[in-house]
Amino acid sequence: MAKEKGRTLVAQNKKARHDYHIHDTYEAGLVLTGTEVKSLRQGRASLVDAFATVDDGEVWLRQAHIPEYSHGTWTNHTARRTRKLLLNRREIDRISRALQTSGSTLVPLSLYFSDGYAKVEIAVATGKREYDKRETIRRRDADREAQRALADRQRRR
Repeated sequence: MAKEKGRTLVAQNKKARHDYHIHDTYEAGLVLTGTEVKSLRQGRASLVDAFATVDDGEVWLRQAHIPEYSHGTWTNHTARRTRKLLLNRREIDRISRALQTSGSTLVPLSLYFSDGYAKVEIAVATGKREYDKRETIRRRDADREAQRALADRQRRR
């Protein structure tokens, strides 16, 4: 069997980029059971309520929903179990120092397969205020409108 190449997206937390200011991002491996990997390969996962914590020098992904494998037996996994993330010691220390600041949290941004291995992209983030969210939407709409006007101008020539 040929080795898998590239990146295959399984789940994405779109609301995280809307609700948080993203500071640093990290790619972490996941410790999974066999039925979890099979369920992920079917493209079934959700990061909506998920978050990560640093406990005793280890990073844990909590509340990520990977549904039970449909063809699994009694050895199936629990859908919302706590999963260990694999990071370098230097990265874990950097993350734990960043989380010491007030208002910082660790949010998962996406879950994907990279060259056959399940990975999660996590970020150190701080929550946005309501006016920050409105400003982001306003800026995005203005950029979109400028692109439309530019494209329209190019078409008229």
